[in-house]
Amino acid sequence: MTSEVLLDASAALADIYGEPGRELVRAHAGRSAMSAVNFAEVISKVRRLGVPEAQTEFLAEQLGFEVLDADKRRAAEAGALHSPLHRSGVSLADGFCLALALELGLPVLTTDRQWASLDLGVEVRLIR
Repeated sequence: MTSEVLLDASAALADIYGEPGRELVRAHAGRSAMSAVNFAEVISKVRRLGVPEAQTEFLAEQLGFEVLDADKRRAAEAGALHSPLHRSGVSLADGFCLALALELGLPVLTTDRQWASLDLGVEVRLIR
C-alpha cells in the first residue's frame, strides 16, 4: 500500500463512530496508514464501548488503512519528540503519530486542534 496520509486515532474513531469529518478519512481509504501505537489506542477505546474482540481485530482492514510497526528506532524518535511537548497536552501516542509523520514526510489527519499550532514540520489536516 502506498500511503498518502497518516491517521491519528481520533480520525479513525471519527470514521468508526460516524462523526463529522468521517468523509475526509474515508476519502483516503486504501491510501492511509496508522502507527501500531495509535491503532492500540483505537482498539482500547472501542473495546471499552463493548465492541467484541473478534470485531476489533479487523478494524484496520475494514477502514482501509495500513498499520505500521512501532520498532525501537521509531519509539526513540517518538520519545524524543514527545519530551518537550508533554506539557502542552500532547500524549505519548500523539507524539508517536507526529514522529512517524516526520519520518515518512506525510500529512496527518486528526481532530486535535492543538496540533495545528505545533511547529514541528508536520502538515496537520484537521478533519473538523
